[in-house]
This record gives sequence, structure tokens and C-alpha cells, in this order.
Amino acid sequence: MEQTATYQNPLPVRNIGDPFVLKASDGKYYCYPTSAGNRGFKAWSSHDLIHWREEGFVYEKTENSWGFKQFWAPEVVEFKGKFYMYYTARWKEKDSLRIGVAVADRPTGPFVDLFDRPMFDFGYAAIDANVLIDDDGRKYLYFSRDCSENIVDGRHESHICGVELNDDMISVKGDAVTLLKPDQQWELRSGPEWLWNEGPFAFRRNGVYYLMYSANFYAKKHYAVGYAVADHPLGPFRKAEHNPILQSPGDHISGPGHNSVTVSPDGSEWFIVYHTHVDPAAGGGNRQMCIDRMSFRDDGSIVVHGPTVTPQPAPSSGRNPSG
Repeated sequence: MEQTATYQNPLPVRNIGDPFVLKASDGKYYCYPTSAGNRGFKAWSSHDLIHWREEGFVYEKTENSWGFKQFWAPEVVEFKGKFYMYYTARWKEKDSLRIGVAVADRPTGPFVDLFDRPMFDFGYAAIDANVLIDDDGRKYLYFSRDCSENIVDGRHESHICGVELNDDMISVKGDAVTLLKPDQQWELRSGPEWLWNEGPFAFRRNGVYYLMYSANFYAKKHYAVGYAVADHPLGPFRKAEHNPILQSPGDHISGPGHNSVTVSPDGSEWFIVYHTHVDPAAGGGNRQMCIDRMSFRDDGSIVVHGPTVTPQPAPSSGRNPSG
């Protein structure tokens, strides 16, 4: 396939939010975003992180689905020949947001629910699931305790929590622990009555656990990305002093956030995947996918080379790795 010399944000995945990108064992990328309102989820596929093809619906609710609306933030993990989708929806039984799990034999689905109920119920609203499979094979699920029901000192707050998964990938061990709360100054821009730490994304590098997250109201300009680090997958996590690492640089870009991370086709470069508002002035839920390079300083701290709107070198594919 002829290689593209450059790419330019936003990418042609529009009217979406919360883009999660999986680099699957078949060598292709699959993007699973919030994409279809109350019906389910669509997916997109790509060979190069730049050109994307819509694959249509990969998960659709049915009459027997436990969730009935607000299908948000799907993420997919490939494990032992199966593809596990962790997603948010509103539970019919309790009229409250929860996390579900569905499985498929292919990255394009169809994903089928494993239960007629949420994956777990800790008695509070939970959204934005993310899974880390550690080097020792242990598995961890991160999520946001949603501010719709979590009230602290009169404020609605979203907190990021974590819990160990069993080896079956579909059940949890014990109770969740709170890992992050909105407490840095940049995270208070949407306050004082509503505060957010949400959209977790965890990975391990050089023995350090990184937990990326978004703060502030998703529909406004100040939505942005920060991160924390720990020596153990369930913390304690220490937020980076130089947060946020991805934010709006001016009025031409609004709300860069809810990120995932992937690597270039040849594996030599890191990329952060995130959304921005289609109309920076209006904000809201109409969003689009962007990618930018992500690197690490000698001390392990993260640098995001963006958000960009000008032509950038294409992700390296083994020809002449860039940047």
C-alpha cells in the first residue's frame, strides 16, 4: 500500500467521542468510540492509524439487554483468541450507569453480552472501563465512579477507581479502591459544584504504572488530559506536577480529552488518541478523533506533542521512523 507522508487532525472518524484504539494481532487498528447514542456501538478499522473505514455496528442492544440507553466509552481487549468489550450503559433495573462486558470472536464483532446484568455492581454509578493486563498476567480494571451519584461535601465528583479482575476477564476480585480524585488546580475549572476525574487509561512502562485520565466537563473547552504514576497497579498514584499534558491551546481547539494510547505500525512511536469538539465555539457532544505523538523524558514523565491541526509526519511503518 502506498504510504502517506503526512496526516492532519482531525481524522475522518467524526460524530463520535471517547475513541479507544486497539492494535489487534491481525496487524490492523480498530477504533471503538461512543458512536451510536442509545443503540450500541460502531467501529472503524485502519492499517496505518490515518485512513479509517467504518465497519458498522459491532454491538447492538436487544430486548434482553440489561442496558437501555447512554451507551458510552467502549474499550476492547484481545485475550486468548477472544475480544472482550467493556462498555457503559444505563441499567434498566436501577436506572443507574454501570459497566457491562460482551465478547466476540473477531474485532468487528458481533459482540454479545455475557450477562443479563452489569459486569459488577458496587452500589454506585460506574462508567469508562479500562483494562490492564500486567506483565505477570494479573489483570486490573479501572473505571470512574460517576459524579451523577457521587456527592462529596455537597459537590458532585467523579473519582477514578481500580479493582483486580479474575483470570476469566469477566468478574472482579473484591471491592474497588479509589485511586484519583479531582484535586489539582487545573481540574477545578468546571467547578465548584461539579468536578471530574474520568476516562482512565492505564499502562506499564519501565516498571512504572501510568494512569492517564481526563478532567473538567467533557462538553466544554477546558476538558483536558493528565496522568499519575505508581509502583503498583492499584496505587497509591501520584499526579504529575506538570499536568495537564494535553489541553486546548486557544479558541481553535476545544476539549481535547478521553484518551487512549497506541503505537505506530512498526512499534517505534507512541501515539495518544483523543477527541476534540467539531465546533470549538459550541462544544457539546459532537466530537471527532485526533492523534498526536507521545514521548517520555529521561525521568519517565510524559510529553504530548499536540494538540496539532497542521500536517504531521505519518506514523512510522518501518521505512524511516520519524520523530
